[in-house]
Amino acid sequence: MSSFLDSQPGAVNHGRVGSHNIKGFAPLPDSDGIVIIGAGIGGLCAAAALAGAGVPVTVVERMATPGGKLRTVDCGGVAVDAGPTVFTARWIFEALFDSLGERLDDHVRLIPSDCLARHAWRDGSRLDLWADPARSRDAIARFAGPREAEGWDRFRAEAARIWNALEHRYMEAPVTTPVGLALRFGVGGMGEMLSINPFQTLWTALGKHFRDPRLHQLYGRYATYCGASPYEATATLMLIAHLEARGVWLVDGGMHKVADAIAALAAARGANFRFSTDVREIRVDKGRATGVVTGDGELLPARDVIANCDASAIAMGRFGTAARRATKATPPRDRSLSALVTMMTAEARGFDLDRHNVFFSDDYAAEFRNIFREGRLPQQPSVYVCAQDRGGGMQAPGVERFQLIVNAPASGDGRAPTVGEIEACQTATFQSLERCGLSLTPTAQVIVDPAMFEGLFPSTGGALYGRASHGWRASFRRPGSRSGLPGLWLAGGSAHPGAGVPMAALSGRLVSAAILSDRASTRTFRSMATAGGTSMPKATTASSA
Repeated sequence: MSSFLDSQPGAVNHGRVGSHNIKGFAPLPDSDGIVIIGAGIGGLCAAAALAGAGVPVTVVERMATPGGKLRTVDCGGVAVDAGPTVFTARWIFEALFDSLGERLDDHVRLIPSDCLARHAWRDGSRLDLWADPARSRDAIARFAGPREAEGWDRFRAEAARIWNALEHRYMEAPVTTPVGLALRFGVGGMGEMLSINPFQTLWTALGKHFRDPRLHQLYGRYATYCGASPYEATATLMLIAHLEARGVWLVDGGMHKVADAIAALAAARGANFRFSTDVREIRVDKGRATGVVTGDGELLPARDVIANCDASAIAMGRFGTAARRATKATPPRDRSLSALVTMMTAEARGFDLDRHNVFFSDDYAAEFRNIFREGRLPQQPSVYVCAQDRGGGMQAPGVERFQLIVNAPASGDGRAPTVGEIEACQTATFQSLERCGLSLTPTAQVIVDPAMFEGLFPSTGGALYGRASHGWRASFRRPGSRSGLPGLWLAGGSAHPGAGVPMAALSGRLVSAAILSDRASTRTFRSMATAGGTSMPKATTASSA
């Protein structure tokens, strides 16, 4: 992948980003420019690509810093990463920087992670998975026997097949329908299309490869990367295993540094940023989005608006009634997981942690039944622990930074967990860790629950991944770059191609390519019309809703 926008016309190389101040005064946006609502990864990537193509861009962000979910919180005077913790698919970000004459490595220090994750169960068993597949295979053979290692070989091959089948036809391409996807495969590719295994659940499909319940549980966890239950998610999500196999990196300074670097890249190309600024309305005139109105009543005119927020916020009228029909809200029953997240500084004893650690519950089925069927916090939670001062050869100090994640229902705008329920879940969380041998003694902590996530990301109920990937139709129900309102475009984890940092980055790529293609087509049409022509060339890149 040599270019972030294969069809990007007139890309401009403005030189090295350096220490551009993205928090300075931002002039009024150009009425022929673009206003982007939200400085999450999707919006940032779109801003950099569009500004690099010479389009006036203004990014309006209600938080004080860029990144959206890539954020930090203060724990007793220490900044702790409070969002995504795993960096994969670095080639997507390299392509963005390359397209603008820069090198990702000059702006973000990425450290290859030898250990993908450390896994533990209450029976005392542990399993590390490694970047080196031979090392992982040997570890699985020692952990569960040679037959399970052979099953892992089959699983790994299937995950690679699914990834290769969908990478260019689906994830890097505009949204489509099931029929449209079939056409991309062509008549000769029908067997390859069916091999993505969309009609079977992930849990059932894993049974073909693993008999050891611990491995079944471990690889079922990939569903949660998209906010889904392994018992309801499509088996297509096996592709996440191949994504991880292509590399996991640790970001020096924390994941939010990725957002900082892309924001600086966009600003150096001329994008303006307005932080700590709410958008209360998407302005609509004559059936087209024409700008936004800020919380203090200022009109920011624009030819196009990109909403890098959950699409449900538009549909539920958070940005005014005129735009609400541009897309559909995700029904509460179809929402992805939320989480009960604890950021802390603490002393750790009794378990040799790596950067990424997973402590599994004894009853996985009950955990997801609690969340998706009963709408409550799990009684026996599995716990993800990110030890932010470990991994990559780093030595942990006495007091370390941690992020603990427990899956939770996205009920932050309805029957949110009570204080007592949160306290009970916290108690169960620490008991689960202690049964696996880990003792944490906090010195400071901040807890974020689904209701707080709803406050941060309105109209989601606290869902962190948009629509849950339950069933084969779910992925086709995500909106594409183009909304139902002319001039209003969508990006972020609730839009195609889906949730997660790499997919959100791809949404920024897709929306910027679609806008530039639209504008190129319009310019061509107007130019030919002036000269007396009536035909319009077909756009080289487009997005469909």
